[in-house]
Amino acid sequence: MDILIIGGTKFLGRALVRVALDNNHNLTLFNRGKTNPDVFPEVEIIKGDRDGGLENIGDRTWDVVIDTCGYVPRIVKSSVEYLNGKVGRYVFISSISVYTESSEIDRKEDAEVIHLEDKTTEDIMGGPDNYGGLKYLCEQEVSNGFEKSLIIRPGLIVGPYDPTHRFTYWAVRIRKGGKILIPNDVSYPIQIIDVRDLAEFTIKLSEDKVTGVFNVTGPKPDITVGHIYQTSKSFSDNDPEFVKAGDSWLLDNKVTPWSEMPLWIPDASGRALMQVNIDSAIENGLTFRSLETIIRDTLDWYDDVDGKNQKWNEGLDSSKEERLLLKL
Repeated sequence: MDILIIGGTKFLGRALVRVALDNNHNLTLFNRGKTNPDVFPEVEIIKGDRDGGLENIGDRTWDVVIDTCGYVPRIVKSSVEYLNGKVGRYVFISSISVYTESSEIDRKEDAEVIHLEDKTTEDIMGGPDNYGGLKYLCEQEVSNGFEKSLIIRPGLIVGPYDPTHRFTYWAVRIRKGGKILIPNDVSYPIQIIDVRDLAEFTIKLSEDKVTGVFNVTGPKPDITVGHIYQTSKSFSDNDPEFVKAGDSWLLDNKVTPWSEMPLWIPDASGRALMQVNIDSAIENGLTFRSLETIIRDTLDWYDDVDGKNQKWNEGLDSSKEERLLLKL
């Protein structure tokens, strides 16, 4: 199969390339050549900016395009229009963030989605609904432009090369040991999908010429936030001690959910978004690595890239955690 990947050198794109190569597909990447440009020297890269520079792709043809980095409908529409007739199928990586805020669990792919009032905005982070709403508009551009389209809606993607540090924070912090500040309630489910499982599923559906829309995240209620803490603890030799604090106390002390304290979700709608229905994906071949494997491989990658000496945007600052622990 001849595959064109828009992106291809960062996190999910990187995993997709690896799976495609392992499955002996012919691969071409289209990107700006700015992120990890030398990571796949054996793969052809067409350099160009999808926002106004699509002509660099030329008039070649591929069986499928996988769009890993579409966030703005106008730009996705340009890609769809340019590639129509050059690729047989369009695969778009979207997000479960397209769904409206709700406390309903087990939502399927036909659940209510966000409809932005201002459909012209390109400010992805300009409001609480912008990211998901824009992703849905991008989906529409793909499905309207291609009869044969596949929309993948991942949940929280984790694993090696994760730039967000949301999941990695806990694996690293708990391995370090000592007193660790955590939320009081550790019983709620957390759906995570290893980036390699997501990539394998996406390539499989592309190979099988499957179309449609799929929620692609972890099984529920198999993993709770407590399971993540306890499993991470098994990778530590430094006697981690969990110190619990209530939601109100954490909020009063200006601990930011999800950002400073990753995976902490103190509201029903946020927790519902971690409990979506993935039956369709499982029926079509989605499989999962074990939590132990994900944590081990994430820690190995973190050590390989000297993660302790890098700056990460997510996670509780160690000095702030220490102050809060003393306050407790």
